[in-house]
Amino acid sequence: MKFAVKATLALSILGLAACSNPDKYGSGAVGPGGALGPGGAGGITQGSISDPNSPAYFKQTIGDMVHFTVDQSTLTDQARGILTQQASWLVGHPGYTAIIEGHADEQGTREYNLALGARRASAVQEFLISQGVAGNRLRTVSYGKERPLALCSTEECYSQNRRAVTVISQSAMGS
Repeated sequence: MKFAVKATLALSILGLAACSNPDKYGSGAVGPGGALGPGGAGGITQGSISDPNSPAYFKQTIGDMVHFTVDQSTLTDQARGILTQQASWLVGHPGYTAIIEGHADEQGTREYNLALGARRASAVQEFLISQGVAGNRLRTVSYGKERPLALCSTEECYSQNRRAVTVISQSAMGS
């Protein structure tokens, strides 16, 4: 019986060791999902923030979030600037769809904040459509005050939570 336990333990360790090879695909080789190995494409790694075709680039460089003022769903000039860039990226990448999440701060009732989050998400959706993004590629959802970024009771925190977030993903339609 001791031999069986030791053998199982040894096989488990070998199995885990096989999963931890950082250069599994060789330098510059393509791995699962098309990810380039180290040194590929002149320092631009597919899927990284330096790859303008990647979701990471969309999120970090273009920006996936816009903010609103208290009790408002009207887009600010700054929000329109970010959304114009989002629309351009989405038009140029038709294989992606987006879910627009509407959020609110913790002030007010749950019902009020869900409705406000829905209005904020709809404002973003309407703007993206006006910039040429096909409406069938966009969905909205409201989280109201249920998913705050910051937890505290100051205006600085509240302002961080008054937002809409554009979450992109590859389309199941394969377009």
